[in-house]
Amino acid sequence: MLDKSFKPEEAEARLYALWEAGDAFAARPDSEQAPYTIMIPPPNVTGTLHMGHALTMTLQDILVRWRRMQGRDALWQPGTDHAGIATQLVVEKQLDAEGVRRTELGRDAFVERVWSWKEQSGGSITQQLRRLGSSLDWKRERFTMDAGLSDAVRETFVTLYREGLIMRAKRLVNWDPSFRSAISDLEVESREIRGSLWYIRYPVEGIDGRSVTVATTRPETMLGDSAVAVHPDDARYTDLVGRFVILPLTGRRVPIVADTYSDPEKGTGAVKITPAHDFNDFAVGERHRLPTPSILDANARILLDEIADELQSVDGLADPAFVLALAGQSREAARKAIVAELDRLELLEKIEPHVNQVPHAERSGAVVEPRLTTQWYCDAAKLAGPAIEAVESGRVEFVPKQWENTFFAWMREIQPWCISRQLWWGHQIPAWYGPDGHVFVAHDEIQAADAALLHYGSNTLLTRDEDVLDTWFSSALWPFSTLGWPHKTPATVADLARYYPGDVLVTGFDIIFFWVARMMMMGLHFMGEVPFRQVFIHGLVRDERGQKMSKSKGNGIDPLDLIDSYGTDALRFTVCALTGQGRDVKLGVKRVDEYRSFVTKLWNAARFCEMNDVKPVAGFDPETAKGKLARWILDDAAIAVADATAALEAYRFDEYAAVSYKFTWYRFCDWFLEFAKPVFNSGDSEEAVELRAATAHVLSTILRLLNPVMPFVTETLWAEFGYGPEGSLIRTAWPVPTRLSDAQATARELDWVIRFIGEIRAVRAEMSVPPAKVTELLLRDASETTLARAATWSEAIGRMARVSSVSALVGEMPHGAAQAVVDETTLILPLAGIIDLDAERARLQKDRARAVDEAGKVERKLANADFVARAKPEVVEENRERLNAFQQETERLDAALRRLG
Repeated sequence: MLDKSFKPEEAEARLYALWEAGDAFAARPDSEQAPYTIMIPPPNVTGTLHMGHALTMTLQDILVRWRRMQGRDALWQPGTDHAGIATQLVVEKQLDAEGVRRTELGRDAFVERVWSWKEQSGGSITQQLRRLGSSLDWKRERFTMDAGLSDAVRETFVTLYREGLIMRAKRLVNWDPSFRSAISDLEVESREIRGSLWYIRYPVEGIDGRSVTVATTRPETMLGDSAVAVHPDDARYTDLVGRFVILPLTGRRVPIVADTYSDPEKGTGAVKITPAHDFNDFAVGERHRLPTPSILDANARILLDEIADELQSVDGLADPAFVLALAGQSREAARKAIVAELDRLELLEKIEPHVNQVPHAERSGAVVEPRLTTQWYCDAAKLAGPAIEAVESGRVEFVPKQWENTFFAWMREIQPWCISRQLWWGHQIPAWYGPDGHVFVAHDEIQAADAALLHYGSNTLLTRDEDVLDTWFSSALWPFSTLGWPHKTPATVADLARYYPGDVLVTGFDIIFFWVARMMMMGLHFMGEVPFRQVFIHGLVRDERGQKMSKSKGNGIDPLDLIDSYGTDALRFTVCALTGQGRDVKLGVKRVDEYRSFVTKLWNAARFCEMNDVKPVAGFDPETAKGKLARWILDDAAIAVADATAALEAYRFDEYAAVSYKFTWYRFCDWFLEFAKPVFNSGDSEEAVELRAATAHVLSTILRLLNPVMPFVTETLWAEFGYGPEGSLIRTAWPVPTRLSDAQATARELDWVIRFIGEIRAVRAEMSVPPAKVTELLLRDASETTLARAATWSEAIGRMARVSSVSALVGEMPHGAAQAVVDETTLILPLAGIIDLDAERARLQKDRARAVDEAGKVERKLANADFVARAKPEVVEENRERLNAFQQETERLDAALRRLG
C-alpha cells in the first residue's frame, strides 16, 4: 500500500544506488542497439553544483533516459576538468593557511600536493550530480589529467607543432598579476568601476605653445606610449600628422600618426597609443610599426628596463629622476604620483568622473593587465576553416539555429589562440630548450634528448618549458580522448568507431567559442569528422525577475537546498518546464514549490487508483476496449505520447513538460478519474473491470512518459504497482503512440462534456457561488445532440458542476440568471436567492475599475521612452508582464459582468 505521501529523501538515495549497482547507466558497446552519445561538459574538479549545472545536466539526462527507453545504446560520458587556475588556487590557499608558499615546496612537491587534494577532496561535484539523478556511465569516468588523456594532449601538441600550427610568439595576453599567468577571455569578467578620465597635454615638438590633449583612464601607462593617434579626416590635427610630441615626464619623442582607430567624436579626438598595454593600441602599433615597450612587470609593478635609456630631461616637462623613482611601485601608487606630477607641471588640463568597464580575473579578483609576453600559440584560423564549413554544410546543426550566426562571427574573426599558462598544475608543455634557446618539442624527454643529439652532435643538457597548457586545450579533445584516442587497442578502436561522433552536445551559449568551436576544430583535424551532429544551446538561469544570479545580489539559489526542500523530481521538472528555445530560464523557489505539487498530484492519483483496485493487466490491448471513457483516455494518452516525443525530438523541453503536465494533471487526474469514480464504485461490472485495466495501462504510460524528467517518483510507483521490479523502469520501453480507430467521435463527446462542466464551474467561480450551493441548469437553443449528451452525462455534470438538474429552458429567461455559451447552447444558471446579484455586480465593477487603473499606470510608464531606455531590461519586461496580467484580468471581469446581463 502506498504511503500517504511520496518521501523523496528516502527514495532518491536508495534508487540511485540500485541503478548504479545494476549498471543501469552503462553503455553496452557489444549490443546491437544503435548508439546514442552525449559528452558531458566536464565540470571543474573544484566545482560544486550550481543552478547552471542543474539546468544543463537535467536536460542531458532527460535526453539520455528517453533515448535509453527508446532502445538506444546510450553513452553519457562523465568526467571532470582539472581546472588549472581554480585548482591551483584552492591548494595555494591551503598552503597559505599553513604558512607555506608553493615556491618553497617546489614544483614536483606542489603538484603531488594537488593530486593528493584531488584524491581526497576533489570531485565532490560528481557526488552532487548523483543527487541530481544524472544517469552517467560512471565506470567510464575520466579526468583531464588522467594518463590516457595526458597522452592525447601530448600527441596533439606534438603533431600540431610539427605541422606548423603551434608556435611561440610575443603578443598581448590577458594577464592575471595575482597568479602571474596568462588567462583566457572566459576567465575575465568586466566590472563597472567609477573612476576618472584624465586630460593630459602632450607638447608638440618644434611648435611653441602647441600641444595635443589626450584623455586616458590609465595615466600610469603613458610611460610606455609609442605614439599619439588622430583620425586621418580630423581637420584639427591634419597639420600635425608626421610630427612628434614630447612625452611628458619621460622626455621621449613619439610620433603623431593618422589612424581610423581614433574617433573624432570622442574626447579630444586624439588618443595615446601604448601597444604593450592595450589590445587596440597593439593593433595600431602593428599597423604603424611602433615600438612596444612594457612598463609593468608580471606583478603589475612599474618596470623601466625598456625605456630607461630613452629618458630625457626637459625643463618643466620631464625629469628622469622622477620616473626612475617609480620603479617597483604598484599601478595604483604610480598613477597617483604621475597625476600629481602632471598637475604640478600644469600639464593636467582637467579631470572628469568616468564610469569604466574594468576587466578582472574571475578567480583571483585582480585587475587584468594586457601584457606583452612570449607565449605558445595555436594557429586557430587554419583549424577554424573546416569547422566553419561543417556548420555551413549542415553536418553540425545548432539548435536554435540563430546561434550559428554567433559561431560564424567568432570563427571568421578568430585570432591566434594563446595556449600556454604560467602555472604548475596542468599539462606541462612538452617542449625542451637547449643552451642556445633552440626548442625541441617531443612526446617525452627521451625523444627530446635524441632530437638534441642530432641537432648538436653531442649529448646536451636540456631545460623543460615550465608553462602548462590552457585547460581548454585538453577539453577540446574530450569527445575522442575520453574514448581512448590516440591508443589503438581493440577496445579503443571499437569505442571510437561506435560512439564518435556524438549525437548532440548540450551547453550554454557562453562557451560556444571556448569549447564547442575548439572541439569541432580538433575533432575535424584529428578524427576527420565532426565531434557531434547537433549542438543544443540553452539560456542562462536567472532569478524570477530575469536578473543574473550572483552572490553580490544575494539572489542565487543552491540546487542542493532545493533538492533537500522539494525533492529532485520537482527541481528537474521545473528546469525542464522553464527551458524554452532562445530564452533564459527564470527560476524562483516558488516555481519549484508549484511543481512539487505536480509530484504530489501524481502520487495522490496513483493512491486513488490503488484504492480502487487498479492493477496492471498482462496483454491488455487498448483497441479491445469498448467503453467511451476507456477509449477516450487511451487515445488521449496516445496523443500525449506522440506530442511529447515530437517535443523531445525538437529539443523543446518546455513543450515536453507542458504536454506531460497537462495530460497527467488535467486530462487524467482532474477529468478522467473524476468521470471514473461511479464506475469504479460499481464493483466488478464488465465496464468497471475494463476501465480498471485501461486506467492501469494509462498510468503505466504516464510513468514512462514522465520518467526521463521525474525518475524517482515514477520509478517508485512503477515498482509499487507491479509493472516491474524496483529499478526497472529506466530500461523499460518508451511508449508507442497507437491511436484508436474511432477515437475522434469519442474525443469530441468527452471534450464537449469537459467544456460544458468547465463553463459552469467558471460561472460559479466568477459569481462567487458558494461550493455548497447547488443550482439548477437551464439550456436555451440546445440541439438534440446536446440534449442527448447532457442526459448521458447528467450524473457527472451534476456531481462535478454542482447542479441539481439539467433541462431545456421553457418560456422566458429567469430573473437574476448568469449565462455562458457552449457551441450553439446558452447555459443559464438562475442565481436569484443564491447570491446577492447587485452586490456581486458592484464587486465586479469595482475590481474592473482597479484593473483598468493599474493597467493605465503601467501603460504610461512603458510609453515613457526615457524609462524604457534607462531601466534594466528585466524591469521593462516585468512591467510588460504586469500590463498583460491587468489586461487579462479586465477581460475576465468584463466576461463576468456580461454573464450577469
